Amino acid sequence: MHDSHAALSEPTFDTAWDAGDMGCGELLLKLRVKLRKAPGQIVRLTARDLGAIEDIPAYCRITGHRLLLADPKRGLFYIQAKA
Repeated sequence: MHDSHAALSEPTFDTAWDAGDMGCGELLLKLRVKLRKAPGQIVRLTARDLGAIEDIPAYCRITGHRLLLADPKRGLFYIQAKA
């Protein structure tokens, strides 16, 4: 189902990854690999694990990737991989 009124302010992205209900330990390991392979690109991450709300912003702060937008209610995170 496509949400036609998805916020127009959402950033454009280069790739999308739906991590589903993956726990944050495995999620962060796989995200690390994806971001390393895509320097400078924007990844639209969908993560429904409740820990992602805290873990994704913290991971970005620690690693230097830019969290452009977080929408925890929808489980969406837009991350720009460091160059």
